[in-house]
Amino acid sequence: MNADAKELAAKFDLEKLTGEFYADPYPTYRALRENEPVKRLPNGTVFLTRYDDLVTTYKNTKSFSSDKKREFAPKYGDTPLYEHHTTSLVFNDPPAHTRVRRLIMGALSPRAIAGMEGDLVKLIDGLLDAIAAKGDCELIEDFAASIPIEVIGNLLDVPHDERAPLRDWSLAILGALEPVVSTEAAARGNKAVTDFLAYLVTLVVRRRQKPGNPERDVLTRLIQGEDNGERLTEKELLHNCIFLLNAGHETTTNLIGNGLVTLERNPDQKQRLIDNPDLIKTAVEEMLRYESSNQLGNRMTTEKVELGGVMLDAGTSITLCIGAANRDPAQFPDPECFDIARTPNRHLAFATGAHQCAGMALARLEGAIAISRFLARFPNYAVSGQPVRGGRVRFRGFLSVPCSIG
Repeated sequence: MNADAKELAAKFDLEKLTGEFYADPYPTYRALRENEPVKRLPNGTVFLTRYDDLVTTYKNTKSFSSDKKREFAPKYGDTPLYEHHTTSLVFNDPPAHTRVRRLIMGALSPRAIAGMEGDLVKLIDGLLDAIAAKGDCELIEDFAASIPIEVIGNLLDVPHDERAPLRDWSLAILGALEPVVSTEAAARGNKAVTDFLAYLVTLVVRRRQKPGNPERDVLTRLIQGEDNGERLTEKELLHNCIFLLNAGHETTTNLIGNGLVTLERNPDQKQRLIDNPDLIKTAVEEMLRYESSNQLGNRMTTEKVELGGVMLDAGTSITLCIGAANRDPAQFPDPECFDIARTPNRHLAFATGAHQCAGMALARLEGAIAISRFLARFPNYAVSGQPVRGGRVRFRGFLSVPCSIG
């Protein structure tokens, strides 16, 4: 087994992944963590799998930059995808990152999120009613994917009859973040950015004419800016609206889908949660750790730096493997075990440091309400056919999960 693990680590190439890896990447992550935790890949980049190395990288924003202009220029060229990904909050360093994050966080305050709970329960109960009437469900399309689209649509106050394209735009744009992007995927991503921007221009014009409540409407808050007069440029405004949808859509869809499938595959834990519904908060944290919605992050070194005992030159591109770090036995006892009461649980599903997910409290609320109410309504639910994975390494989730509701 040890020789096999060493060979698995030695042969790992992020640009040449197998179907077996997409189905279950964790044996590969374990092999890398144990044998080559700071793995130099054939393309010259470095792949990190240890928890402590990821935390070091996240917290040292001086040595490890989030700015993606240098990395994305050869990948995308002069395209809408390049403009979008190098303008959005997540792929920038301070002070640009700090300024945009502060504006967004103002509309995602604890009070604002608490105020969303009633509407969220109403939305989820309506979806559950529709599933009950149908008698079975496609877990992603009928439930998991329908929730965050509506929540983000509400945050930006997008009219309901204009929300239909949002999910496909988001999937196309995020799909172009994979390590290898086909010509077709790049074309889909560029068209999605172009179409989304064209829609947002009209939405922003309407909102300038008729502002919403900045305490609840993120778009109005971003338009109005800070009391001190600080404003986003038009380009920053539009691209960070796209970012908000993308950041809150697929990751939360994956949390709900992965969580319900993982419960079904661990019937003892599923029954434990049915018997002890107050465990839902720790259960959601364990779902985030065990099957992280977002598996990979990226940084670039700004100077020569030592990491995990390895010297890295300035300009080295680094991939942070969140999925591997969240199963590191140095941080999590018995990490391959799914334990809904696990505590402490300092997982990195939302990263850490300056770039910790701005919407994590909202994602936790969506996950807790969606999963607990689904389980209470359909305690005997079961996966009734072969689930289809999304086929991506960065975002781990399902495209479809046929489900009977018992």
